[in-house]
Amino acid sequence: MTQSRPVDPLVTPEELSGLLDEVAILDATYVMPADPLRCESDFRAAHLPGARLFRIDEIADPVASLPHMLPEAAVLAQALAALGIDGTRPVIVYDRSPNHFSAPRVWFTLRLFGLEDVRVLDGGLLRWLGEGRPVESGPADEAPTAAPGLLFDSLRVVDGREMARIVAAGGRTILDARARDRFEGRAPEPRPGLKSGHMPGAICRPFSALTGADGRFLGPDALCDHFGPVGARPVVTCGSGMTACVLALGLERIGVQAALYDGSWAEWGQGALGPIHGG
Repeated sequence: MTQSRPVDPLVTPEELSGLLDEVAILDATYVMPADPLRCESDFRAAHLPGARLFRIDEIADPVASLPHMLPEAAVLAQALAALGIDGTRPVIVYDRSPNHFSAPRVWFTLRLFGLEDVRVLDGGLLRWLGEGRPVESGPADEAPTAAPGLLFDSLRVVDGREMARIVAAGGRTILDARARDRFEGRAPEPRPGLKSGHMPGAICRPFSALTGADGRFLGPDALCDHFGPVGARPVVTCGSGMTACVLALGLERIGVQAALYDGSWAEWGQGALGPIHGG
């Protein structure tokens, strides 16, 4: 029996240009350190036609002590309704980074809550502009709609306690999207109070390596070589649950579904959940 190729979670600018009237588009730009005013200003300066700004830090758990933790279903549904997304149209997500920094986080969030037809623009706004495609300026048009029905997939998220059990048990692939100097404890963490290093058994797979010099995401063959054997339901992690989703996107492109450790190093690096290596 011939195995079917997984549905590609990426869309090219050429493909998207013929679908602008048929899809909902979200600008998921995020910068570090967090600067929502800059994201708002950049969006108003230039965005894809019909796009609306997904404010990652606002559409999050409002009481969590960790940064931009996943929202409750009701919070996300209300936010999506305000953005004109009711679940009946495909959703395209992009950002304006050179390495797909934050769009995969929003892609993962929507997929996690049951929206099936969600894709990321390969190369983001920079590739779109580089190909001479049109953009708009100013605020997004308001087009609220009915809230979509959401169904949370708990198997695709790992909390701190479960992460501690996974690390202690061993055997399950853990992929860390942070840069190697942070992973090895040679560079300090950008968030104060966190120890340096990595979880025992974790493998360093920096998210930036999944984007080529031309700004495009790696193809399936290169991704298979990059990740190597990962087994069933690998766990992806990073600094705060953002760029881990770049790894999840790459794995999805080769037919592997990952689970996200949402607290990531912002939680584990506090030192209370388990040992830290390399620091």
